[in-house]
Amino acid sequence: MTLPPIRFLDRRTAPHIATLVLIAGLPALALNAFLPSLPAMAAHFDVPYGVVALTVPITLGANAVIQVFIGPLSDLWGRRPVMIWSFVIFTLASVGIALAPNVETLLALRVVQAAGAAGMVLSRAIVRDMVPQAEAASMIGYVTMGMSVVPMLGPAVGGWIDEVLGWQANFWMFAVLGVGAVWLIWADLGETHPGDPGRGLRAQFREYPELMASPRFWGYVAAAMFSSGAFFAYLGGAPFVGSDVFGLPPSTVGFFFGAPAVGYFLGNFISGRFSTRFGIDRMMLWGSSLTFAGLGVGTAIALTGWHSPWLFFGFMTFVGLGNGMVLPNANAGMLSVRPHLAGTASGLGGAAMIGGGAILSAYASSILGPGRDETPLLVLMTASSGLAVASVLFVIARTRRLARAPAE
Repeated sequence: MTLPPIRFLDRRTAPHIATLVLIAGLPALALNAFLPSLPAMAAHFDVPYGVVALTVPITLGANAVIQVFIGPLSDLWGRRPVMIWSFVIFTLASVGIALAPNVETLLALRVVQAAGAAGMVLSRAIVRDMVPQAEAASMIGYVTMGMSVVPMLGPAVGGWIDEVLGWQANFWMFAVLGVGAVWLIWADLGETHPGDPGRGLRAQFREYPELMASPRFWGYVAAAMFSSGAFFAYLGGAPFVGSDVFGLPPSTVGFFFGAPAVGYFLGNFISGRFSTRFGIDRMMLWGSSLTFAGLGVGTAIALTGWHSPWLFFGFMTFVGLGNGMVLPNANAGMLSVRPHLAGTASGLGGAAMIGGGAILSAYASSILGPGRDETPLLVLMTASSGLAVASVLFVIARTRRLARAPAE
C-alpha cells in the first residue's frame, strides 16, 4: 500500500507524527498521573493502600488482554475505526471512575478504561504501515520521545491536582482529554491499513501460530517485557516508597516520580537518531546494559544503608534511559519478523509485555509494607533488567544464526 503525502488534519492521508504522539501519550498519562493520589484514594474509600494500588496491575492486566484482540481487530477492520471506538470507551470509563461510589466500581472501571491501550498498540502498527523496519525503529523512537513528556509531567501535575481539587479531578481531566483524542483521530488519522473484513476474526487468530513459532519474535518480546518490567515494578512500588519510606507529600512524590521519564526522553532521542545507523539489536544491547548497570549500582548503595529519595529516584533515570533505547527497537523488531501481521504482532507482543509488567507491578506492591525500605524493589528491578540483557543476547545470537541459514 502506497500512502499519499501526510497533511495534518486531513483524514485522507496518514496521521501526522504529532497525532501519534498524543494518542500514544494519553494512555500513558492515565496509567501514572493519578499515582500520587493513591494514599488519598485509599483514605476516601476507607480501604488499605494495597487495595487501591491494584489499580495499576489490574489496568496492566486488562491492557494485556485487550492488546491480544486490538491488533487482530485492526488488521481485520483497519486502524482508524478500532482507534476511534477504543477512545470513546476510554472517555466514558474515565467519567465513571470520577463518579465511582465505591472501590469495587473504581477497579472495574479501570479495567474498562484500559481500552485506551489501543493508542499505544496501534501507533506502533501505524508507523510500521508507513515505513520499513530501520525507519520504523527511528520513527517509533521519535514518537515515544515526544510521548515521554507525558509521563515526565503527568505525576507532578496529578499530584498538584490532587492537593488542589481532589483525586477525582485527575479522572475528569482524562475524560476531557479523551474527547479531544476522539476528535483528533477523526480529523487526522487516515487509514494506513484498510483491513480485510471478509477474512473473519477466526482466520485472523489462526495466523497467531505463524508468529508464535518464531524464536526471534519471542526474543524481541522478552527483551521488551523484561526491560519495561523494571519500570512497571517501579510503578507498583514507588508510590509507597515515596509516601511511606521517605514521607513525601503527593506533589513531591509526583515531582520525583517523573525521573524515569527524563531518561526515557533521552533514550528515545538516541534511538531516533542512531537506530538506523547502528541497527536495532545493538541499540537494544546498549540500552539494556545501561539499565542493568545503573540499577545494580543503586541496589549496592541501598544495601550499604544509605537511603535517600534523591538517590533512589535519581537512579531511576537509568530505567528510563534503557527503556528509551530498548523499546522502540524491540517493537520495530517484533513487528518486522512478519510484516504482513504487524497489527497482530503489536497486539500479541504488547500483551506479553504488559502482562509481564502487571505481574511485576503486583509483586512489587506485595513485597513492600510497614518496616520495609526501598531495597526489595531495587533488587526486583535489577533482576528484571538482567533478564532483559539475556533476552537481547539471545536475539543477537538468533539473528547471526539466521544470517548463516535464513530459514526460521
